[in-house]
Amino acid sequence: MEKVSILIMFMMVGMLYIDTIEGARKNPKVRIHTLFSVECQNYFDWQTVGLMNSYRKAKQPGPITRLLSCTDEEKKSYRGMHLAPTFEVPSMSRHPRTGDWYPAINKPAGVVHWLKHSKDAKNVDWVVILDADMVIRGPIIPWELGAEKGRPVAAYYGYLRGCDNILAQLHTKHPELCDKVGGLLVYHIDDLRAFAPLWLSKTEEVREDRAHWATNITGDIYGKGWISEMYGYSFGAAEIGLRHKINDNLMIYPGYVPREGIEPILLHYGLPFSVGNWSFNKLAHHDDGVVYECGRLFPEPPYPREVRQLELDPNRRRGLFISIECINTINEGLLLQHAANGCPKPAWSKYLSFLKSNAFAELTQPKYVTTATLQMMEDTKEEHVDDDAGKPHPKIHTVFSTECTKYFDWQTVGLMHSFRLSGQPGNITRLLSCSDEDLKQYKGHDLAPTHYVPSMSRHPLTGDWYPAINKPAAVLHWLNHANIDAEFIVILDADMILRGPITPWEFKAARGHPVSTPYDYLIGCDNELAKLHTSHPEACDKVGGVIIMHIDDLRKFALLWLHKTEEVRADRAHYARNITGDIYESGWISEMYGYSFGAAELKLKHKVNTEILIYPGYVPVPGVKYRVFHYGLQFSVGNWSFDKADWREVDMVNRCWAKFPDPPDPSTLDHADEDELRRNLLSIECGKTLNDALNLHHERKCVNANSFSTSEGDERTDVSRISSTTGNLEESIDSISNNMSTNHSEKSESFQKADEVPSSFRFWVILLWAFSGVGFLVVIFVVYSGHKRRGTRSKHHRSRRRSSHAGYMEMNGRDRHIRGLDVPL
Repeated sequence: MEKVSILIMFMMVGMLYIDTIEGARKNPKVRIHTLFSVECQNYFDWQTVGLMNSYRKAKQPGPITRLLSCTDEEKKSYRGMHLAPTFEVPSMSRHPRTGDWYPAINKPAGVVHWLKHSKDAKNVDWVVILDADMVIRGPIIPWELGAEKGRPVAAYYGYLRGCDNILAQLHTKHPELCDKVGGLLVYHIDDLRAFAPLWLSKTEEVREDRAHWATNITGDIYGKGWISEMYGYSFGAAEIGLRHKINDNLMIYPGYVPREGIEPILLHYGLPFSVGNWSFNKLAHHDDGVVYECGRLFPEPPYPREVRQLELDPNRRRGLFISIECINTINEGLLLQHAANGCPKPAWSKYLSFLKSNAFAELTQPKYVTTATLQMMEDTKEEHVDDDAGKPHPKIHTVFSTECTKYFDWQTVGLMHSFRLSGQPGNITRLLSCSDEDLKQYKGHDLAPTHYVPSMSRHPLTGDWYPAINKPAAVLHWLNHANIDAEFIVILDADMILRGPITPWEFKAARGHPVSTPYDYLIGCDNELAKLHTSHPEACDKVGGVIIMHIDDLRKFALLWLHKTEEVRADRAHYARNITGDIYESGWISEMYGYSFGAAELKLKHKVNTEILIYPGYVPVPGVKYRVFHYGLQFSVGNWSFDKADWREVDMVNRCWAKFPDPPDPSTLDHADEDELRRNLLSIECGKTLNDALNLHHERKCVNANSFSTSEGDERTDVSRISSTTGNLEESIDSISNNMSTNHSEKSESFQKADEVPSSFRFWVILLWAFSGVGFLVVIFVVYSGHKRRGTRSKHHRSRRRSSHAGYMEMNGRDRHIRGLDVPL
């Protein structure tokens, strides 16, 4: 009996302890208030739904308020007043004094207005300030995070380099106190009251300082003053001597890999992220009314079971789980909001069943901070030594070279699909090298943003047939004819699949030091070939495939790349395998040597990285996240194999639903040999990505059976295709007009006009004539059959003839309209 009493006593003490902890989180006397700022737009409405759902799931203590900045005109048509507890604030998107359009200023302006006019602001001790594009994973308790009066807690924004230079010296009396922080802000109310007006005024001050918007001063990659609000925050805090406790563990961007042992409690989906072939980019949903469209959610991500198969490394796998948790939480919020909106119950689906399952509820239970998560940056001095985090992210432009062939078209479809999923920053341009004759027959203008280049496959001076020379020739033409505002250029081959972003800041590219991948078979760098073709053979690097180069270096280098390619190609005396490493001894890799010798001539020293590119079929190094598949060689898994050369003449793009043989299911693989398993998984991923790309292409294009040819050599088309293609091409040309040469435009337009009358139209004209003839015979028969009321019949006869001619003229007018279509290329 005594033992039972002791046991009951321990249980009561344990329950009391738990109640004490929960009481600290739920006690109304513990006054925490969460704020986030939005505007009257669909874009912010779906973000609000996601944040509000995560707020409830995470059991964040205290109330939450949406600071809604809207103009009177916007309020008249706004549908989302019911989405969250809301405090309306006047919009400052258009500055009332300067007229400057800068919506980001609404964040400090909204906080100032709330502090002055909200009753809630008078009944609070701690304020947590978030952005709308966030998902809360666990309760944000100020004292648990280490926040104190006079010492707010914030997340790290390392790119705010203006804290270290003239910008801080101009805009605060205490530049030494400028902290590079943002995102998550946890404040004592007294500090916030003292600070908020300065946050607003410093934002206005930095925004008006256009002389110091440059990227090298602010770190703003656009150089447009867009991050003035962030500097307004840091400079305002420095002005009143607020020093932050900076934590780089509490918040993570989906797509990033969390540090080992760290449990982030906040997701900030401000950047694109992907899981396998699925991806999400908030900017793609800028005007998306998904909140108000019953039954519609964002595209479903892979299921947890599929994620486990995608990644073997446990920490990277945890990063993928965080990514799917983010979008699933938003979709769950949309599902609940649709029900609150009065939408009918959606039809059953596997995905909806998953979102309502206990398994999903368990996966998204509140996460609580760990000791490792709470470690502040000031406690980890070595993190401050890394200057890379503070460097600006320069603009990037990706290019790849192709020709007007079926072979390059399906490669283009695959690369473009992977580019969209990879999260690669910046724009991409296809450098399309075609002869005038090829261009007249070419159908793939809309496959990618395109810069048209005269073909050098047949050399204009020597007559040598060498299509590989189009790569340096196209890059040179693009540099000379396009408006390029990027600082770094990423050059790829068409037979590549992107698996993740390739950025100069991650791989340490710099002016004078491009980054590339190893091509060890270029033995000519070590022998007489280099001595013959460059003044600096010692500077010859065996590289190729993926190139990250500063635009200034590329402008100096591109012409040399072309000239050295011509030079090596003409040196037939040194085509031998023991000199070049070319197994065919045909000079086919002259362009690769042209690249290495041209770079050596300028003494460009490459940073050679072995972790960017892998050939499918090669055994990957454990733990390496390769960014590019280069499927230039045959690869296989069991009895399945793929060789790009087998598909050189097959039209995979213009034949509806054409695809490559499906690779094996990953679940069928033998797990006995880990090296073989990793190799096979990558090979399957490459093959599957190509087929997924083709499938999506066909879904967009194969609207009806006549849109594309359904068998080899069949080139049927119809009126609907002509009109839809016209729209697509006009949009495409608007986006790439700076890249097109005038002569190609005019020639392409002329051949398109000549080919615009579809065969289906001619068929209807013939049918109309036949029908008119039959009608005429019927009328003659009636006239001579002795039917009564001949006068009436005669009038009817004339009426019918007029009607027939009117129909013909209407169709003929349509004929003239179609013939007159102006389809620019």
